[in-house]
Amino acid sequence: ELNFFFFFFFPCPYLLSSMVKLTKAKTFQAYLDSCHRRYSCIHCRAHLANHDDLISKSFQGSQGRAYLFNSVVNVGCGPAEERLLLTGLHAVADIYCENCHTTLGWKYEQAFELSQKYKEGKYIIELSHMIKDNGWD
Repeated sequence: ELNFFFFFFFPCPYLLSSMVKLTKAKTFQAYLDSCHRRYSCIHCRAHLANHDDLISKSFQGSQGRAYLFNSVVNVGCGPAEERLLLTGLHAVADIYCENCHTTLGWKYEQAFELSQKYKEGKYIIELSHMIKDNGWD
């Protein structure tokens, strides 16, 4: 009886899969401590980094000024590729906001010059994609 019901209403199993819309589950969004100064995505306001994790404001992104951070949240990482940047050859991976999928900057995976090794594992976020949020004067 059950088989008849299934085939009567869903004559082809392939039709069933085309009738069900598969959606990607929303990724858990991290929220940084509300008592600290932080940076957020300018497009969707997802938290990105604490001011305490800021290493340098003296970086250049592909679209202008950028900041170097020790750690970030709510950020996804693309595949690494070698790029010749202003400071030499690096293996970098583009990073994007996990909430709105905007490309924000990149992660330094590997630096090939000894003087640039301090950047490995660090993140560049371009100023055009973030805002200062909470606790700024």
